[in-house]
Amino acid sequence: MAPMKSELGGGGAGFSRYVAGKKRAAYGGEEGARYAYAADVAMLNAFRRMKPVELAASSTVRMYKDVYKNQLLGTTIKVTERQFPSIYSIARECAETLDVAVPQVYITNSPVVNAYTFGTNDDAFIVVHSALVDHFDADELKFVIGHETGHIQNKHVIYNTVLILLKTAASFLRYLMPPAEVALQAWYRRAEVTCDRAGLLCCGDLEAASRTFLKMACGSKKLYEELDVDEYLNQADEGREGIGRLTELFASHPYLPKRIEAMRVFGESELYRRAIGAGEDGLTMEQVDDRTHEIIRIVKAHKTHQAEQAEKSEDEEDSSVD
Repeated sequence: MAPMKSELGGGGAGFSRYVAGKKRAAYGGEEGARYAYAADVAMLNAFRRMKPVELAASSTVRMYKDVYKNQLLGTTIKVTERQFPSIYSIARECAETLDVAVPQVYITNSPVVNAYTFGTNDDAFIVVHSALVDHFDADELKFVIGHETGHIQNKHVIYNTVLILLKTAASFLRYLMPPAEVALQAWYRRAEVTCDRAGLLCCGDLEAASRTFLKMACGSKKLYEELDVDEYLNQADEGREGIGRLTELFASHPYLPKRIEAMRVFGESELYRRAIGAGEDGLTMEQVDDRTHEIIRIVKAHKTHQAEQAEKSEDEEDSSVD
């Protein structure tokens, strides 16, 4: 599948219509999610073409979703206009930006800085850990909740939930884990790029969005004032050396420095710059995706034979869903 290009339309009049139409031209709906990373879209479409897998995933998730939702209602606090209105306001703003219904958010007591989306594409909810609220300011929270709302808008939720279930699977699902989990993690690394873009569109602040990754990596409030994003990004280049970099092939998320680099590239796009009122120029989404692919791919030049084979498999995986 060819990388997608921005379809916002040209000229001030076109942009005004786009704003007046609640941003549907840029963000709203599955076909309109123009910011989405093309490799994510291609792999997701490939999953959907496998109807038995799609049906099995949907039925399994629906069963677990209902059970888990009751657990949340009994053990967490549901965010409403009256309960935690500041969080509700952020969720509403993100939903308006991405032109989706306001997602249901739950706050759970956890010392781990994290948030995730669970459920089905038609009935999804976001779980935010209390530590994340304590560690992040309003703009950083908007990035995170916008990221999770991006999963909902881009119809990631079914397969996202399947991946969560596989990681905690009962013994009767264990035989599915190696092939299914590896395939889902390869897709999910790409889906995370899409949703980092969604989060950035929601918060409109590249600095705040970048801080969220550093805070997740650090975890110490005492050190936050000493964090340096540019210095942190030096780790990305260093991390691309050595055979140990191949461990990322088994991760569900790209490593954090790569995510910041990829998000910065999206920050140079025409789509994002127009969305925040920073001008009409910028990279096309095709250029953004080409540069992003080079950032997040795991195997680079000057490879060992084993690394060349790993890259060949990764490229075949991408071409198989074009």
